[in-house]
Amino acid sequence: MKLDELKNKKILILGFGQEGKDNFDFLRKVFPKKILGIADQKTKLDLKDKKIKLHLGQNYLKALKNYDIVIKSPGIPFKNIPRSGLRKLTSQTEIFFENCPGKIVGITGTKGKSTTASMTYKILKKGEIKAHLVGNIGKPVLASLKKAKKNDVFVYELSSHQLYHLKESPQIAVLLNIYPEHLDYYRNFKEYAKAKANITLHQTKNDYLVFNSEDKLIGKFAKKSKAKKIPIKGGYYELNKNAARAVGKILKIPSKIIEKALKEFKPLPHRLELVGTYKGITFYNDALATIPEATIAAIESLGSRVETIMLGGYERNIDYKNLAKKVLKSKIKTVILFPTTGERIWKEITKASQDRKTPKHFFVDNMKEAARLAYRYTLKGKICLLSTAASSFSIFRDYREKGNLFKKYVKKFGKRKGAS
Repeated sequence: MKLDELKNKKILILGFGQEGKDNFDFLRKVFPKKILGIADQKTKLDLKDKKIKLHLGQNYLKALKNYDIVIKSPGIPFKNIPRSGLRKLTSQTEIFFENCPGKIVGITGTKGKSTTASMTYKILKKGEIKAHLVGNIGKPVLASLKKAKKNDVFVYELSSHQLYHLKESPQIAVLLNIYPEHLDYYRNFKEYAKAKANITLHQTKNDYLVFNSEDKLIGKFAKKSKAKKIPIKGGYYELNKNAARAVGKILKIPSKIIEKALKEFKPLPHRLELVGTYKGITFYNDALATIPEATIAAIESLGSRVETIMLGGYERNIDYKNLAKKVLKSKIKTVILFPTTGERIWKEITKASQDRKTPKHFFVDNMKEAARLAYRYTLKGKICLLSTAASSFSIFRDYREKGNLFKKYVKKFGKRKGAS
């Protein structure tokens, strides 16, 4: 939707989280005198702007039919939105794609998109390309739109929620992996996977698709794509590097510059982040590993030194059979389990053990106790890994709080003479 089309329309901002606020700030600059609607399930919003109409609380969705255009925030599932009487539904991402004069490098995947986007941005900057990091990890995209020029390149980290309704695809698309995730948001895994595949759905023969050729589902989507295809491979971290390398080559950055940028790249927090070695034990914070595949990859990456692992979190009905097998095959001797899925993960481990020896296990409901146990049951020279294979919402606000509390107590107990 072009910006000119918004001029004489009644606009509703649906959802007033971070992206909703960005939408409001942008629209207010473009249309300083326009009355804007805001709908949110919160019962109160602290806004001083007088040119707004609020629709708050339990019935906030009823206002949709009274507006010409509804700009939806990603946090509101499409399945919750009534379609009856709805005129035009759009999103921040869709507005940006349809109005951006520069080139867009769109990056998605169940895991690794933030790291890949950051690596790609680093390579482009090193290659003296006028690059911008936007989306989930960077600046709000609409704030970048007013100053955008034809020679700008926007590295856009895209979630499935942002891709779901998209009617355009980026000129360069990167599709890393697709695993069962966000099944509390989508009707089923098929719908989630289809949302991810939208990144290439509208590409043309002049566009590029960088894709993980070892992911069978992605392979099926790649076959249908009209774009020039660039297959990549690699494990946990190497796949991210190879994707960033491929984008650099598409944009004609010399290999020497690409490799220098990758060498200088520092891993992002909460993604297999080395916390440090305390009392002879090495601690890794992989708080963003919210699915079993990410935790399995972390165990494989760190190898046989992993002796203690912290697992479990919010229940989203994910299958933990393969994770249980990996724990049993590894050298892991202690499993620390958080609610709610911790109990189910432990049941899968005992079931898969077939009466063989299982690791020690402890159920905890806070990070302080988990860190104490890690010091008590991990030997010097070994690794304690926080990689829960589940979302954080059961006892933590989000993955950042979980990872930061892990680092806090690891360092706190590491300075003491005892671990208790």
